[in-house]
Amino acid sequence: RATGQAVVICPGGGYAAVCFDHEGIQVARWLNERGITAVVLRYRMPNGHPDIPVEDALAAIRMVREKARLWHVAVHRLGIMGFSAGGHLASTVSTHFENDSQRPDFSILIYPVITMDERYTHKVSREELIGRDAPIELVDRYSNEKQVSDRTPVTFLALSDDDGGVPPVNSTMYYEALKAHGVPAELHVYPSGGHGWGWLETFKYHDELRTSLDRWLKEIRK
Repeated sequence: RATGQAVVICPGGGYAAVCFDHEGIQVARWLNERGITAVVLRYRMPNGHPDIPVEDALAAIRMVREKARLWHVAVHRLGIMGFSAGGHLASTVSTHFENDSQRPDFSILIYPVITMDERYTHKVSREELIGRDAPIELVDRYSNEKQVSDRTPVTFLALSDDDGGVPPVNSTMYYEALKAHGVPAELHVYPSGGHGWGWLETFKYHDELRTSLDRWLKEIRK
């Protein structure tokens, strides 16, 4: 049943933990049911060294491409998915890659942290990633809405309008940056749900989310 698609999943946890189940394993099982190879990434915590989780995510992408034939994966159908701080990691990989071998072919960002701007960021994620007194150069570098280019991969975004953990403007800034560079993107803002619902059945709009994502994944592999 393999479709050739694969997804590296980056669970959230504020860059202080990895929510491995409802933002990882449950998602992987859902993808597997649709013939999509899933790799759940238990990345290392940065502790003020932002390159550490990025190295882990890039290693996962490299591993999947190296094992593409064994895992029935097409090397040009490899995406990255992230939740909350994992969404920041996924968007970092999607904007900071240095060559085609590092570049994901698509991104799925669920209530992601995007910016390090202290007015809009998730405070814990920012402090764990770049430290409390990070220089402006580091803030700008990891404010991924500023790093989007016309090579940034096609993106699916989903979040709740009442997210009190990560302000919705994180997603909308990234969406606007994608549009400014002509990158195809799809944005879903659900009326309620707050933050951190992952793949939980208790999220009121879980059926809508999964139906939309399933359709989108099929469309981009045509």
